Formats: sequence, structure tokens, C-alpha cells
Amino acid sequence: MKIIQQLTILSAAFLIGCTSNPQAPQAEPTLKEALKNKFYIGTALNLAQINAADTAGVRIIKQQFDAIVAENCMKSQEIQPEEGVFTFTEADKFVEFGQANNMFITGHTLIWHSQLPQWFCVDENGNNVSPEILTQRMRTHIHTVVGRYKGRIKGWDVVNEAILEDGSWRNSKFYEILGEDFMKLAFQFAHEADPEAELYYNDYSMAYPGKREGVVKMVRSLQEQGIRIDGIGMQGHIGMDYPEIDEFEKSLLAFAATGLKVMITELDLTILPAATSRNVGAEVSANFDYRKEIDPYNEGLPEEISKQWNARMLDFFKLFLKHHDKISRVTLWGVADGDSWRNDWPVPGRTDYALLFDRNHQPKPVVHEIISYVEKQK
Repeated sequence: MKIIQQLTILSAAFLIGCTSNPQAPQAEPTLKEALKNKFYIGTALNLAQINAADTAGVRIIKQQFDAIVAENCMKSQEIQPEEGVFTFTEADKFVEFGQANNMFITGHTLIWHSQLPQWFCVDENGNNVSPEILTQRMRTHIHTVVGRYKGRIKGWDVVNEAILEDGSWRNSKFYEILGEDFMKLAFQFAHEADPEAELYYNDYSMAYPGKREGVVKMVRSLQEQGIRIDGIGMQGHIGMDYPEIDEFEKSLLAFAATGLKVMITELDLTILPAATSRNVGAEVSANFDYRKEIDPYNEGLPEEISKQWNARMLDFFKLFLKHHDKISRVTLWGVADGDSWRNDWPVPGRTDYALLFDRNHQPKPVVHEIISYVEKQK
């Protein structure tokens, strides 16, 4: 009888152990957890996220990303709309968000021909100011902005989009008035304002051989002059058939050969057909009329098209992971599809699907595929 009782007690204990301590399923790592030994994974924050109005977006940012950049609130038009009148309200909130969540913070952008206040390069009559006046305005703007966040913002996009696809200089007001020296001055002033901050050059269509050569030539010139530059941002505004991954890789390797860090910035993948046969890169001033035939997915993305999108995005992440020793950061230009500038550029009113999370803030299959691919490489 005692033997039977003992067996019964042991059986009960076994059953209790099996039911009360089930094997808990392992949660899949987040993007930032999976990529933590590869590179920072970042995203751009819009005003709704900076001001905590987009709670779903904020949740994803905190959960999935360990680096942030401001989409618009740090551009000169927003920071200094009138000469000497600086507005830091939104930029301060952005930096505070990054610090509170222990993120790598990038400032974007100090000198750019677009989203530039009208007064910056001209006098009260609309005529170009002298080189001396523009130099002083650049110095004041950069020292004020970078100096405000000294020690808090870890890296700055100092100059944005100054080289054209053929490798020549963009004929911006900065170039028109100061020539190539505007590049040197911008980096010099940024370094003066925060000697510890990393300083970057950032541009789109970087897979073009001409632009590749032009950017490398510009970087080498700065280095020969003893000007501090730490990294090159390759904007990832890509499409389903451009750029060729091999050409993108060639540029990545060419930029890394300068000894600088390489960052993949402003990453998004448009699924929409081109609005024109003329390539406009990511030129924000480009604008075309709406036509139904160039907005084919306004009621949702067909499953087969979605699979093609996921495969294309995964191919680029495989490239980034292949060269993770050369890449310090990969940053998406937005959190969820509804946030993307692609919806309204270069044709207002289109519906695009350019980011890693859908309009309901759910991860697309490629998120799991990226994490799974990293895990298999261990």
C-alpha cells in the first residue's frame, strides 16, 4: 500500500511539474537586439513622435531602434527662420527623447541648399551676400546649433547633397558665393563647436559612378587640408529596380577606403512606378501631377508585390550585414508606412509602402527575416 501511495505521490508531482512549469516560448529578438554587434539601427522621428502624439510609433521606436535622427525639426529653415531668431523647442524635445532612451543621436542637417530660410544667402534686396557675410552666417548658425547640443548629439550631418550625379558640384547659393570652400568652412565650424562630435557628409544617389568619384575626391581634398570629417552617409532612397546592388556595394567600398565610417541613411524602398522617365534621385523640389496609373496600390498591396518588396529590402540588409565592419549605422527614413515622405513625393497623394512597419504599425515579414538571417550567422 505504501509503495502505491509513493508512486501516486511521485506521479502527481511529475504532472504538477509538467503543467506548472511549461517551457516558455522564447521571444524573438528586436531589431536593435539582433543587430547590436553589427551596427546601430535607427529611424527618423517626425513631430508627432517627438511630441508623443503618435503613441504606436513611439512604442516601436523604443522597442526596435537604438539610434535616431530628426526628420525635419533641425533643418535651418526650422531652427533659424529669421536671422538671429533661433527656435529650439522641437529640437530640444528630440534630443531629450534620445537621451532618455539611451540612443545614438544624429543632428540633421547644418548646411543644405533646400529647406533653407530665404534670408540666409541673400541681402534685403534678394542679391547674393558677400563671401564674408555668408561665412559669418554659416559660422553663427553652426556654432549656435552644434554648441547648444555639445556632448549630447554624437554625430552631425554637416553638409547635405552638395555633389551631383556626374560628380560635379551642385550650383547652390553656398557654392555660387564661396565655391568649394563652403564645404571646408562648414566642417571647420562644426568641429570648433564640438570637437568630440562625429562629422558626416550625406547625399543621395550614391551608387552612381560619377557621384562616387566626386564624393571621394571631395573627401580626399578635406583630408589633405587637415579638415575633420568622420563619415559618409549613403542615403538609401531606393526602388525596386534601382540602384543595382553591385553598384551600391562599389560605392560603399570606395567610401570605406577613404578611412571614414560609412552609414546607410534615409533608407526607404518605394514600390511605386516612376513618375517620370527623368531620374530625379531624391531631389525634394521635384514635383509632378497625380495620375491614377502611377498610384496602383491605393487600396492595398497585393501579396505577390509585397513578397517582392520584402525580398528586395532583405537583399539590401544582407549587403549591409556583409560589410558590417565598415558600416556604423543603418537608419530608416521613418517608422511606419503612413509616416513616409514617399507617399507624397514626387507626386502628392500617392500611397506607398516604403518602411519596415505597415500602416497599422505591425512589422512586415522582412523584419523577422532580417532577425532570422542575423541569428543564423552566429
